[in-house]
Amino acid sequence: MTEARPGTAASAPLWERDAELAAVAEAVDALCAGSAAGSLLVFTGEAGIGKTALLAEVRRMAEGRCTVWSARGGETITSVPFNVVRQLLQPALVALMPDEAREYFGDWYDIAGPALGIAEPGARQADPQGVCDGLVAAVRRLARREWPLVLLVDDAHWADQETLHWLAAFTERLDDLPVLVVVARRPGDATADGARHLAAIGAAARSLPALRALTPDATAGLTRATLGAHADGPFCREVWAVTGGNPYETVELLAKVQDTDLQPTEDSAPELRPLNRSARGRGLVDRLEGLGVDATRFAWAAAILGTQISLHLAAELAGMQRDEAEHCAELLNAARILTGVDPSDGRTADGELEFVHPLIASAVYRSIPDALRTAMHGVAASVVTASGLGAAAASRHLLEVHPDDDPELVEQMREAAGEHLAVGAPDAARRCLERALLEPPLPEVHARVLYELGCATLLTSPATTIGHLREALSVHGLEDELRVDAVCRLSQALVHNDQLEEAVSTVDAEAARLQPGPARMRLQAVHYMWEGIHAGEEDASGRSRSLAELVEPLTGRDNSERALLILRAFDAMTRGENAQEVAELCDRALVNGRLAPGLGWTDTEWSFELLMMLGISYTYVDRLDRAESLFTEAQRAYESAGWSGGHLALAHAFGGYVLRRRGRLVDAEGFLREALRLADRVGRGLPMHWSAACMLIDTLLARGHVTAAEEIAERYSFEPPHPSTIVLPDTHSIRGRLLIATGRFEDGVNELETAEKISGARGGHNTVMAPWAGDLARALAAEDPRRAAAVAADARAQAERFGTDTAIGEALRCAAALETGQRSVALLAQAVAYLEASPCAYEHAAARVEYGIASRSVTEIKRGLTLARSCGADGLVARAREALDSGLVAR
Repeated sequence: MTEARPGTAASAPLWERDAELAAVAEAVDALCAGSAAGSLLVFTGEAGIGKTALLAEVRRMAEGRCTVWSARGGETITSVPFNVVRQLLQPALVALMPDEAREYFGDWYDIAGPALGIAEPGARQADPQGVCDGLVAAVRRLARREWPLVLLVDDAHWADQETLHWLAAFTERLDDLPVLVVVARRPGDATADGARHLAAIGAAARSLPALRALTPDATAGLTRATLGAHADGPFCREVWAVTGGNPYETVELLAKVQDTDLQPTEDSAPELRPLNRSARGRGLVDRLEGLGVDATRFAWAAAILGTQISLHLAAELAGMQRDEAEHCAELLNAARILTGVDPSDGRTADGELEFVHPLIASAVYRSIPDALRTAMHGVAASVVTASGLGAAAASRHLLEVHPDDDPELVEQMREAAGEHLAVGAPDAARRCLERALLEPPLPEVHARVLYELGCATLLTSPATTIGHLREALSVHGLEDELRVDAVCRLSQALVHNDQLEEAVSTVDAEAARLQPGPARMRLQAVHYMWEGIHAGEEDASGRSRSLAELVEPLTGRDNSERALLILRAFDAMTRGENAQEVAELCDRALVNGRLAPGLGWTDTEWSFELLMMLGISYTYVDRLDRAESLFTEAQRAYESAGWSGGHLALAHAFGGYVLRRRGRLVDAEGFLREALRLADRVGRGLPMHWSAACMLIDTLLARGHVTAAEEIAERYSFEPPHPSTIVLPDTHSIRGRLLIATGRFEDGVNELETAEKISGARGGHNTVMAPWAGDLARALAAEDPRRAAAVAADARAQAERFGTDTAIGEALRCAAALETGQRSVALLAQAVAYLEASPCAYEHAAARVEYGIASRSVTEIKRGLTLARSCGADGLVARAREALDSGLVAR
């Protein structure tokens, strides 16, 4: 049992906490000794079990040796985004001048700064994942400035969701950081995403058992340490029986015994139970009311405000003068209900108060009559707004006000939602807009609120967005331009939710209502965009013809025309039409070689998928320089805007695939693995996962890393059913190649034949984007040479129609694989010539090695070996070495 210090009943909750204190001491000592790795401790336990006391002991151990920052969640303020992380970082933020803050935050200043209240938010909606990443990066930099650093988070079960998102991400990366993070929480009080984040934090922490109630012996020791050694056994036993060994209740009960001069003997034991009731629930309320009407009203005002209670705001809310409020605060302090915050902890300003314990705060808040509590929240909103804290700060109070047909409240909540979105808190924005709908809004505003609600969830919940935007379109009130925008956003959400056919029909229905003009042309472009990525469309050839007819007279004079030019280029590229014409269409969609204003990666009028199509089209027509420039620009744009979700994942994926096409296989693998990591944070099984996984599998197979490719396929369920959107490169082609490489020959051939059927239905295919023909011809060569030759011949004709050096070179490689002797050598020589002129180094290396082996030329094999090494193609390197070592080539 941990000994109590003489005369310090405040340390009572630390009785029987030897294991926890040892873990704290070990962690603090390691931190102060210069340990390169950070650590995480999580204390769990029911209310009053001593979690806060343990955090106070961590502070005591660390102060003077470390920088200590702390924060606490609050039951009534869980809806305030970034509240707890702002508390936590307040000492650092106050100490930093604006220029210093920019220096320490670096590129993350404009992304994370608004969430912390130290920078003005930007004009566009902030991506919550990007803001979280920015906060992680910013705190990591601050930690290196303030090391060794201890971060204490109390009542984490009541922390806002945005803070918990950050804390879960931050605690994943403590390995190289001189930081000790200590979290205290109750089990089971969090729900939904908050519970998920707390589970992740707990999983990353050192395993510690949940805190338990004190034993009878510890309770007796505590009683005697507080009241004196003369406290007899029956009295001590009754203290334990009354409190159940709960440390908080035990301390409060013993303090009341001291206040009443009750003697700690067996005769007084019956008085303990009624005395204990006055420390909680109705008893606490009775004790509060005994302090007088003014003190009660002030305590209610404090409970409405939550944590970090400003004396000034509490006085205004209670309708008191400053001196009256100070007197009430003194009374409540003496009654152990409120306490002035110790300024030495560095997390609150002078004149702020907090409740002695969360149990007291909850009891006081719930004691306020329902109608009065609602009214007080309404007054609190006015007080907060008048103090200049803004609509977002007032919104948490307005959320508690009953609907009353108040147009002003609707506008306040819309304004608050905009502020929340600008700092990366879409869930808070959603709550505000949902509350605005309950008011309800005026008929002329109703549709706009629904539209704004749909936009608020677009980056985080496509399914929710669909419902809101559908409802917005079903009621009157959206002007034409806004209505078209709502339809486009709805279709985008449907695509992201794998409801592609509904996306197309939604756009078509709206386009049918409009007269010819820019709005209708925008919808037509969106129609062709979604149909262009539909893997199972029935009339691909017909769609392609109608798109070509629509685009033929266009010059690219506005963004609607430029969008259609991109769509036509993408369609022509996937069908294997003339590559030079594809490139010309792509070039016409640009303005002086750059994306047109309003058609940038973060612009909202046009979906980012459109620009992905532009970059992909350049990729497959061998214009890798232009493709790389576009995808690099995308990464920079998304990173600068703080968009760290699906947008950035796809930018990494396609940027990595350009590297794969260049033959920089090691770099490509890194980019594609990062793309999947980013995609995993958005969800599972989404179309972006399929594309990134397909590209990575293709890259790993090119490297000769078959087992690694198989692991990725298993991890991301790279098997039927396939998504409704097309995947690049072609899923069936790459899966067939993988199955053959792993020894599942028959399954692989079946997959390649499926790719063949799909290509036939689409009326043509790009032999580089969908490379099934080469693998199928090689697989059939032994058992069905006639069909193999036909497949190879068709692929060569298709490649020559497309006309890129890569496509023709690869078709010649395939044809050579079906021949022998000088015929094979001649075809490989031609393949080498074409592929040497292409930007695709890996394919060139493979052709060079094959040519060297077929011609029995050491020189050619060595040239191929050098190229293979530079590509990171380990399997091809091994093949070339084996050929050189076999002695079968000319010297």
